[in-house]
Amino acid sequence: PAAPPCPCTWRGGRGGRSFWGAPPPPLPPRGPPPAPPGGGGASGTPGGGTFVIQGGYVGGTGAAYAHTTRASPATVQWLLDNYETAEGVSLPRSALYCHYLLHCQGHKLEPVNAASFGKLIRSVFMGLRTRRLGTRGNSKYHYYGLRIKAGSPLLRLVEDQQHLAMRQQPFAQKQRLKPVQKMEGGVTNGVSSAPAAPGVPDISAQVQQYQQFLGERPPKINPPPPRIVGFPRDPPNPADASRSLPEFPEIDVQGKGLPEGAGLEDLRAFQQLYREHCEAIVDVMINLQFSLVETLWKSFWRCSGESDAQEEAERRLPRRRLLLLARLEPVLRWVRDCDHALYQGLVEILVPDVLRPIPSALTQAIRNFAKSLESWLGNAMVSAPCPQAAAAGAFAQTLRRYTSLNHLAQAARAVLQNTAQISQMLSDLNRVDFANVQEQAAWVCRCEARVVQRLEQDFKATLGQQHSLEQWAAWLDAVVARVLRPHLGTPGLPRAAKLFLLKWSFYSSMVIRDLTLRSAASFGSFHLIRLLYDEYMYYLVEQRVARARGTCPIAVMGEVGTLLGWVTPKRGDPQKGDGGGRGREMPGGEGLILGFNFL
Repeated sequence: PAAPPCPCTWRGGRGGRSFWGAPPPPLPPRGPPPAPPGGGGASGTPGGGTFVIQGGYVGGTGAAYAHTTRASPATVQWLLDNYETAEGVSLPRSALYCHYLLHCQGHKLEPVNAASFGKLIRSVFMGLRTRRLGTRGNSKYHYYGLRIKAGSPLLRLVEDQQHLAMRQQPFAQKQRLKPVQKMEGGVTNGVSSAPAAPGVPDISAQVQQYQQFLGERPPKINPPPPRIVGFPRDPPNPADASRSLPEFPEIDVQGKGLPEGAGLEDLRAFQQLYREHCEAIVDVMINLQFSLVETLWKSFWRCSGESDAQEEAERRLPRRRLLLLARLEPVLRWVRDCDHALYQGLVEILVPDVLRPIPSALTQAIRNFAKSLESWLGNAMVSAPCPQAAAAGAFAQTLRRYTSLNHLAQAARAVLQNTAQISQMLSDLNRVDFANVQEQAAWVCRCEARVVQRLEQDFKATLGQQHSLEQWAAWLDAVVARVLRPHLGTPGLPRAAKLFLLKWSFYSSMVIRDLTLRSAASFGSFHLIRLLYDEYMYYLVEQRVARARGTCPIAVMGEVGTLLGWVTPKRGDPQKGDGGGRGREMPGGEGLILGFNFL
């Protein structure tokens, strides 16, 4: 088709020539567009017609393009009511489109596609630019110069997985975020939950699944005993979690003098500021705004640009005194203990049950956060001591392990629910020569034959009864309890736990070897089950060792990381190797043997 009339021409060396595909006429000024030829009046307000999106711009010209979309005036007014332009802020494109879909669902409108919606945005808010923001490998396109209005109900909405990094105004520690709360009458955050109109995608479940997951706690089989430190295991509502932050102890300088230039008032200010810092981290984590954790770290250590929050903190405790206190050994120990309590509570909020299905988007968001966590901390502490490296590394490692364990659990759940696969597994297992396995393993492990025989019989019986994953978990927990019972309350418990893990792993590998040599049809199912049970055993032993030592699993893994060297302070490019990037990671089963060597 012929190109639309356009005054823009390209001047070549031999005179002017029309440039095919030249841009359409200049955009009209902000406000109601002129009426299209042959039609009624078009308006950007609810009292008029519609905005016509044609060929990449919104206007009332009659240019004939192949794709024409009409935007409801209610949608235009909704944009003007909820968003505004501002300098130095940005908003993810996917966040805006998600809000738009919810708007269409609430008003029973048929939404346009993302590309057409982008054209509408640019016509309503002139001069917007797009930027790709975020960490390498996880960056997203943002509208630069656009934000949600302060009074908009959208501020209380927990966005879907694509906009965890919403960049509004600089975050002040006093400016606490509020999680989503479902109100009476089926309305959440001012968005109606009425059934969607035909043709309108129902995405409310996707938007709300995070808070539903975090706010519900199904009953567990044989729940673990209460934790020693951290948050309550089952907070009744995510909104209560920040108030459940445990009381931090007073800093005990143990008779050591304070560094020159710092006094007791400075020590108390440090303690209060760090408490507020931890509360702010809890708030942003509950709201799944993981990217703001780096901002909070930089704000506390005063490594970012000037902001109101930093100016207030500087008045309460100047940065020079902050760094002096942070190098004091009793303060380092106090920060480490506070971090252990904080991170353990956050783990139990994000992954309250390692076997319970987690929304895939939340799993990916947690793994992306864990991948960036240590580099963010290093960036925030370039010129400061790094007392938090071991605890943050243990936190990141625990999130990676727990999400991997959860992924294995969901894959294994499908196998355990398949009657045909279970029957095949039982048939193949009955062909394994367990006497030969015991003869080969006894020389290495020196296990009692009666113990091995009992485990074999129990395993076959449980498999034959086609138990659920939760029932298998209860059986594994009973095995750990039975093996470690003679060592309870003794200094030898950690060593006994380590030896049990090694023996369990060795025996299971011998059984898998026999199945492989026999070309067992269910080898793949057994391999998956073996991976899950090894990891879950590691998880159970980790919990019991921590409880026996009177601490939390994060503290135990922090010691592991310090001794094994996979926790490395980040002071450079996170993509580089040792000294500049993430510490040596031990995903999945690789941590089984190494994880308890420090014991």
